[in-house]
Amino acid sequence: GNLFNQHTVASMTVTRHDRVTVQRQRRKVRKTPPFLRHHSDLFMRVGSSWRKPRGIDSAMRRKYRGYPAMVEVGYGTPRKVRGFHPDGTKHLVVHNTRDLKLLTMQNDKFSATIAKAVSARKRKDIIELANQMKIKVTNSKARLRREEAE
Repeated sequence: GNLFNQHTVASMTVTRHDRVTVQRQRRKVRKTPPFLRHHSDLFMRVGSSWRKPRGIDSAMRRKYRGYPAMVEVGYGTPRKVRGFHPDGTKHLVVHNTRDLKLLTMQNDKFSATIAKAVSARKRKDIIELANQMKIKVTNSKARLRREEAE
């Protein structure tokens, strides 16, 4: 099943203030730099995924002017806002209707995302229950299109 249980969901409660903070955070103009690996633009053999420069003479590690920015703690998202979707809710991956019932009192703070491995038939059941419980399902259209076409 799911890694979440009633207690975990309850401990992750989100206030209206937190959701407003999320929206403010999203509106911020400051974007984090791309954080590319040093010399990834020069050599094909050096991939672009971030690696910290460790050379004793590395100008990038020594933060010389004109060198790309390095990953630092200051670029992190505030802890209250971390893990939120732009719609202002946290997403919980749901495998069955039992998982969906964890979100009974949390429907304004959490959205359900149906797991990839769930069949079309069970998906329908989950979506029906979610509509009754007024829980937003982020991928409610998935896998249902094929059946309607037939």
